[in-house]
Amino acid sequence: MATAFRRFLNSETGPRTVHFWAPVMKWSLVFAGANDMVRPVEKVSGSQQLALLATGAIWTRWSFVIRPQNMLLASVNFLLGTVAGYQVIRLYNWRRTLGDSPLDSFKYIINGTPEASSTTPV
Repeated sequence: MATAFRRFLNSETGPRTVHFWAPVMKWSLVFAGANDMVRPVEKVSGSQQLALLATGAIWTRWSFVIRPQNMLLASVNFLLGTVAGYQVIRLYNWRRTLGDSPLDSFKYIINGTPEASSTTPV
């Protein structure tokens, strides 16, 4: 038992490295996103969820490229992308039930307000 713990403690992805603490801290984003699943969909930020989806996808892939490979980093980012993707789908489906076209639904997700999706910036 002591040798297994010592191996973990001194490993390349152990608790003495950023390879351990970065994913551990990133779990808070996954928990916050999961908590947002019970929020009213109109309170969810589409642009924030798209950013989290992109971050999750990019870092999941990157965690298999870097050495040492980091499965903790891969798992947290995969779940971060999954939760954010679910929220984007929730937003899209909600806007479609309100009568928006698919394009208007995507504009709403990106811009955040129906008015912003139909106006041009000044």
